Amino acid sequence: MELFFLFLLLVIMAGALASGFPVAFALPGSAILTISLAALAGYLFAGDPSAYFSQGGPVDWLTAGVTNFRGVYWEVERDTLIAIPLFVFMGIMLQRSRIAEDLLVTMAQLFGPVRGGLGMSVVFVGALLAATTGIVGATVVAMGLISLPAMLRNNYSHPLATGTIAASGTLGQIIPPSIVLIILADQLAGAVDQASNARKALYKAGTGELAMPSEFGVASTSAGEMFLGAFVPGLILVGVYMVFIAIYAVIRPKAAPSVPYDGEYDLRFAGRVALALVPPLTLIFVVLGSIIMGIATVNQAGAIGAAGAIIMAGYRLREGHPRAYWPATLAVLSIAAIITITRLHPINIKNLATEADMVWLLIALSAVAVFLVALIWSGWRTLRIEDTLRGVMIETAKTTSLVFIILLGAAMLTAAFRAFGGEELVREFLTSLPGGFWAQFVIVMAVIFILGFFLDFIEIAVVVVPIVAPILLLDPSANVTAVWLGVMIGLNIQTSFLTPPFGFALFYLRGVAPAVVKTISMYKGVVPFIALQLLALVVVGLYPPLVNYLPTRMSLLGETAPPPLNPRLQYCIEGYVFEAFRTDGERIRSAIETARGLDVSYLPKKSGSEFKGALDKAESVFARLDAIEQAETARNGRVDAYRPLHAQVRGIQADIAKIDRELKELDRELDRVSRTGTEPARQEALESRIEALKAERAELTAAIPQNWDAEHKAFQKLQKAETAARRTYRRTVDDAYEPIANLIAAIEDSASLAALESEVRGLLQVIQGPDTAQAVARVSEVRGRVGKIEGARAIASQLAKARRELRRRTPQPEKARAAIEKAIQALQEDLSWRQRAVRELLPGLQAYEATIRDTIGLRRQPRLPREQALEIAGCNSVHRDISLSF
Repeated sequence: MELFFLFLLLVIMAGALASGFPVAFALPGSAILTISLAALAGYLFAGDPSAYFSQGGPVDWLTAGVTNFRGVYWEVERDTLIAIPLFVFMGIMLQRSRIAEDLLVTMAQLFGPVRGGLGMSVVFVGALLAATTGIVGATVVAMGLISLPAMLRNNYSHPLATGTIAASGTLGQIIPPSIVLIILADQLAGAVDQASNARKALYKAGTGELAMPSEFGVASTSAGEMFLGAFVPGLILVGVYMVFIAIYAVIRPKAAPSVPYDGEYDLRFAGRVALALVPPLTLIFVVLGSIIMGIATVNQAGAIGAAGAIIMAGYRLREGHPRAYWPATLAVLSIAAIITITRLHPINIKNLATEADMVWLLIALSAVAVFLVALIWSGWRTLRIEDTLRGVMIETAKTTSLVFIILLGAAMLTAAFRAFGGEELVREFLTSLPGGFWAQFVIVMAVIFILGFFLDFIEIAVVVVPIVAPILLLDPSANVTAVWLGVMIGLNIQTSFLTPPFGFALFYLRGVAPAVVKTISMYKGVVPFIALQLLALVVVGLYPPLVNYLPTRMSLLGETAPPPLNPRLQYCIEGYVFEAFRTDGERIRSAIETARGLDVSYLPKKSGSEFKGALDKAESVFARLDAIEQAETARNGRVDAYRPLHAQVRGIQADIAKIDRELKELDRELDRVSRTGTEPARQEALESRIEALKAERAELTAAIPQNWDAEHKAFQKLQKAETAARRTYRRTVDDAYEPIANLIAAIEDSASLAALESEVRGLLQVIQGPDTAQAVARVSEVRGRVGKIEGARAIASQLAKARRELRRRTPQPEKARAAIEKAIQALQEDLSWRQRAVRELLPGLQAYEATIRDTIGLRRQPRLPREQALEIAGCNSVHRDISLSF
């Protein structure tokens, strides 16, 4: 019965959508109707409202709906969707202020004299509008009204003209900032959690170990990472479109003729080009640049974009008036002043330590006030002129409400789909396909592409992605990143605007195109651009670094970059270090031998011993690398023979697990039927089915090759040997570098320790005073300062002992004095060797540390140096097969 209600759910949804019923109500309505009918049927015919649900029941479905509602509107952590109204507002404001018109006209005049230049100018402007407005309908309509008549007047081919305009308008779906990418990031966040839990269960079932190494987990994504990941594929699409138009113009010159410009290419024209290009490009740079450089979150960047759009609209709507550019000029000057102030003096409103801090803060606040005046002035203009601001806010509210209602409706539909076992059916279908991940991926992409013929991008993103994404992200053989999967789906969804018969870009263009342009010409025109989009999809699919590199690079270079000790970085860090040792090993050996010649006889016994031990460890790193190479070679030698066997057995075990789940459900249903005693035929059928499944399970168990256990244990032994070799290497390089870094820090702190000598000696007078509490406080203060100095633990320990003696119920000032005297003695001894080491030892130590810092010492750095970060980013951008670890 679950399958019947699942089928009913899909039929009701498809019927509602086909009849033109609003999507925002068709999705939740079909879920509510089907859930109600299933609960009623279960209550009437089985006495249990949950009888015909595969998972849970109507109460669980309602609980899931409430949880999703709270997730969208109340959870503070789930703030990605806040960016949607901000970017929508920015796009509509720029469209209403006729920025798009200025760009189209100017770029057409600039590129027109080139054969096919008018078409390329449409693509260029489409890319700029995509990065500023991101509103497909507005972009297509604007270009259809302005560029299409010009292209037709100049005898452009109707299919080429309409296809170029429609395809360029859809660039807003993949070039950031994009509403599609924000929605996909939100949907993928939940998919990543499901895939991570499933992968942990898979690891536990395959290895028997309770905890999965964190480097095998599924990395989550964010709207900012989606923007970065989609940036290069978006540029590739723009380039492919332009190359296609240029080649088409060469092959068929009459289809894309040159359009001479009637005016002069003089300074006035250059100024007009700059005025049309510079503001949008500046806004793009500020919005995307702030995200890419880690200065602002996506939400903050959306607010910046909205403010920038208001300022741009403020001068554009007053074009031709004497003071049109005054608010924009004030805004630019105030921003320049804020940047200059923050460079001259750090501004921290929570830490105003000096009078200078207060003065600089007041100056900065004054600059902010000027910017606010410019923003309010521009906003007032947009409100007064043609009631632009009110119209933009209404359209923003409509668009945002539509998106959020569809999100909630889709969540209800997805919960119903899961309740009737639909997700399990999809998983079983995809995982049963021969060809592994790539077969599953191609099928999913094909389904999304076909759905694009009938559904809008929002429905596809919020209905299909939560179902298929966890299945694709789970697979350890492909081990794809969430950002790569999101961009691939985004590129595919982009075609939904172009694919006949329901491509929205075609509808928008048909509404503004003259009657001479036939609909069939528009359909013909978009076909090559759909093919180009699919080509871009294939290119990005075959070369994941096009998506993964930028997010990974910015993650490793940003202010919140993970330290080199992060488990996810170890594989690539070790690959980099191994290569460095191959090419630069002799220089490292020479540095070790030079360091052995340093005189450390006067160092404290422990420090000297640790120094010599660190050099021995550094020398043994070469042997550790050889051990890893040998273990890796031995493992790789068995991979080709083991992989097919591993895949075969894991497939059989997956089938056995599926049968076990079905047996569990059948046992539960048999128990219910046998207790009622009213359905003997049903009971007999269930018993028969259970026996058949048990027999099938026994056959599958027998089908596992006899050599599996021996081969599996042998490979696991090799894999554990490699893991152990890598762990030993990591401990070795840490032990080889840490004592060196600590010794250098201790020697460099010599001056700081000398500066504290008088304060430590002064404690002898303090503890003799009548105020014991004051003495305790002073000893604690000095001890705290000493404790911050590397290698001064013995001194700090004696000062702590003195403090304890003073804190006793009966203070012991004499014992405290003895402890302080020991601290003074330890301080003098420390100063003696430290000051000598500054002259004799420190230069040699620093030279040695500089030699090994980026190899042996790389793991112990607070963050990756730029050169190493770029190398590791390139390595981490490639998907690595980890299936044999499961």
